[in-house]
Amino acid sequence: MTAIVVTETPIAAHPPSFDEIYSAHFADLAVQLYAYFGDRQEAQDVAQEAFCRALARWGTVARYDDPVAWIRRIAWNLAISRWRRARTALNFLRRQPPGEPRVAGPTPERVALVAALGTLPAAQRRAIVLRYLADMTVGEIAERERVAEGTVRSWLHRGRTALAERLGTGDAR
Repeated sequence: MTAIVVTETPIAAHPPSFDEIYSAHFADLAVQLYAYFGDRQEAQDVAQEAFCRALARWGTVARYDDPVAWIRRIAWNLAISRWRRARTALNFLRRQPPGEPRVAGPTPERVALVAALGTLPAAQRRAIVLRYLADMTVGEIAERERVAEGTVRSWLHRGRTALAERLGTGDAR
């Protein structure tokens, strides 16, 4: 007579929790990515992003035969995408012109003129700027400011006189 031996087999081992997978595999994945990137922070960021994506789908991912392999694949895909974006940005920057041309700073005379203009009353300052920097005629300035042309001429005369005194030129034409 032979005896029948009955062994119990577990119906299904409980799938690992996210916390178990994270604590067991995060450091290993970060080290692998560090070897790829050469940048520890970048590697940790990518590993963290992969685990965040796994957590968002953990109900599905936990039932995979190897959830860690899925997380690793996501991490490597993210790493490759970041590398490609960085390469594209670098190639773009290399094709750019070498930068803005250097412009000399303001001369001492210009600094003194701007400071002197700042001391004039607003109407005189506007008249001087519009006449000599914007090349507007007295008539155009009068129309813009809604005043008589004689008023604009008066502002210009007073402004030039004040500027000549402040700048020490003595010429108020």
